[in-house]
Amino acid sequence: MLRLTFAATLCASLPASTVWGQSNLAFAANPPPVQLPSVHVEAEAERDHFIQGPFLPEVQGTKINVGKKTTVLDFDSLPRITGNNYRQALAQAPGLVLSEETSPLVSIGYRGLEPHRSQFTQVLKDGVPIHADQFGYPEAYYAPPLDTVDRIEFTRGGAGLMYGPQPGGALNYVTHRPRTDRGFGAGTLHTGGSDGYYSTFSYVDGTTGPVGYYGYYNHRQSDGIRSANSDYALDAVHGRVVVGAATSSRLILSAEVYKEEHGEPGGLTFATGPGAVNYHAQREAPSRLFDRFTLDRKAFDLVWERDFSRGTFLLRTWVIDYTRLSRRQGGGGFGTLPSGAAASTNTIERQQFDQFGADARLRFDWGPDSRHVFTAGAQYFLGDSPRTDSRGNTADAENGDVRLKSQRDVRYTPVFAENLFRLGALSVTPGVRVEFVHQKVRELVNAARTNTPLQQRNERAAVPLFGLGVAYDLSRNSGPASQAYLNVSQSYRPMIFTQAVPNGATTIVNGDLEESRAWQVELGVRGEPAEGLVFDASLFQLEFDNQIGNFALAGGLSTLANVGRAVHRGAEAAVSYNLLARRTVSSPRSGRNRGAAVRPALMLYANAMLLDAEFKEGANRGRTPQYAPQHVLRTGLVYTRGANLKLAVTGTLTADSFADDGNTATRRIPAHAVWDLTAEWRVPGTVVRFIGGLNNVLDEDYYSRIRNDGIDPAPGRNVYVGAAIEF
Repeated sequence: MLRLTFAATLCASLPASTVWGQSNLAFAANPPPVQLPSVHVEAEAERDHFIQGPFLPEVQGTKINVGKKTTVLDFDSLPRITGNNYRQALAQAPGLVLSEETSPLVSIGYRGLEPHRSQFTQVLKDGVPIHADQFGYPEAYYAPPLDTVDRIEFTRGGAGLMYGPQPGGALNYVTHRPRTDRGFGAGTLHTGGSDGYYSTFSYVDGTTGPVGYYGYYNHRQSDGIRSANSDYALDAVHGRVVVGAATSSRLILSAEVYKEEHGEPGGLTFATGPGAVNYHAQREAPSRLFDRFTLDRKAFDLVWERDFSRGTFLLRTWVIDYTRLSRRQGGGGFGTLPSGAAASTNTIERQQFDQFGADARLRFDWGPDSRHVFTAGAQYFLGDSPRTDSRGNTADAENGDVRLKSQRDVRYTPVFAENLFRLGALSVTPGVRVEFVHQKVRELVNAARTNTPLQQRNERAAVPLFGLGVAYDLSRNSGPASQAYLNVSQSYRPMIFTQAVPNGATTIVNGDLEESRAWQVELGVRGEPAEGLVFDASLFQLEFDNQIGNFALAGGLSTLANVGRAVHRGAEAAVSYNLLARRTVSSPRSGRNRGAAVRPALMLYANAMLLDAEFKEGANRGRTPQYAPQHVLRTGLVYTRGANLKLAVTGTLTADSFADDGNTATRRIPAHAVWDLTAEWRVPGTVVRFIGGLNNVLDEDYYSRIRNDGIDPAPGRNVYVGAAIEF
């Protein structure tokens, strides 16, 4: 718990624990102090700076957000999320589609882009990319424990100019820094629940003199919802030291060790017959008993932040050692048990990802009253990624004969620049980013290539990307706070390792294969038309050209080529209203504080995405891209009384979709609606806190993930309770 004091009338009028609060369309990341009547506000440890409302500030550190659609997911405004429940974590994020599974892995899609391991979205932790590889293997197997996440910042299509080329925007996990109000603090939370779930999260932190420290240990385990082989266990240890947190020059050193293992019980089917594991008859049964997945990740990063009178400089460096290991039994099919000779073997796939990265960014405020803002940056990324596939002689073998061995290397050196021009009520931000990528893939062993030479590919590319953000302040002179915004941005999708050099010997890569290109335009308006009421609504269109696909040829051969063009268009809207705003919050213009030091808030929220996505060219012309439901609606009611009591009812309603671009009948995902009830309560006058929840209250029978091995059922009704001691 951290007690904060804000000497500003605006902050005094807002419940600190509310995620949708006073509009922050123009607040700075570090506003200058103002001598006004102060008010004490209780909030859970917000160690960096206070973020109000659902939008990022116009300028934030070295970033310019003007004209970009942004969303802030503030977890302090909700009851404690346990087990990395992303259905609750994404409750107030329109446009994101969750493909749920019961392992610790996360799959998030965006406006009809494939969600598997969030591979079409740039995913970062405190600005550091967390994909296995940014280009050749852009899958995010790792995700930080939500217990340590202060907030998630989501920047939409315009994120490409700041973070990377992916068309799905950028999700940045902002994690806790050390508290600065005391020399020592600590807490431990223990939670148990259905299906053998147990979790513990323990931390220590504090600041003594110029040095702050923060460390945690997280363990999670579960038997899973299936009758066998759906268990998982996860351990994460993290340490962070901050030197000079309250000064203009800060040094931040972080280190983390993360390891998890889970079973892969296989998918189900609606078919019947020999070997079929039928969804209706055996929803909890596995179709794979020996398939296992292990992730071992070690990460170190060092950040230097330096504030100047007219700007900020940031230098971030990181080293990550990432090992992905899977063991999967041969034989079997869609929702069927392994059979035949292949069932007595397995494939052991080991991929190593060693990365070094450095990212430097500068913001400079210039012009009269420093009203204009220039930002520029460059990154150096070096990835070394050997892969070995072996064949074991038993279904659960841990080693075997090498069948495939390859070496993959990536050197990535992008540069970017943006400039914010403020022209009265109008703000214009043009930007450019140039992607310099060098990718090499070399086969060292391929037992399938008996009559063809080993393959290799050496590609260099320089890809320019352009963007434009425009914002117009509709409330510059008087009236409610509101702003219109327009963003046009380019992005692209480079070929991944297995497209550069396919593992199979029967796939031919076209010599003129090009990276996929995308551009997105968005027009919207956001603001606070009345006290306690916040909204954001926009229209968008995303065009994704030159998508890479596989064409069948004669003689059992296939070819990789640029075959697809899809158009995703639609609307997004989000609205929230604090039903108690007029009773507890004084007018910011009155200078009076009629509310109590801890003000209750009853927040009603709703957000929706309406989507029309369709392939316009290629083999799937006329079909709908995978995981592109026509609508996703999220709504709920959240009651908070400071940080002492939080109650939430949240719901997610999703239309039907397909899990493949071919819209196969067996890959249809039915519409579903899931409701959760969660609570958090601190015993008055003590350091004891209780949490609890009932997930999937109505026991909806649904699934939102289908893979090649079948349907992955989602959990039914389940319960958890936990207790914490914090001091």
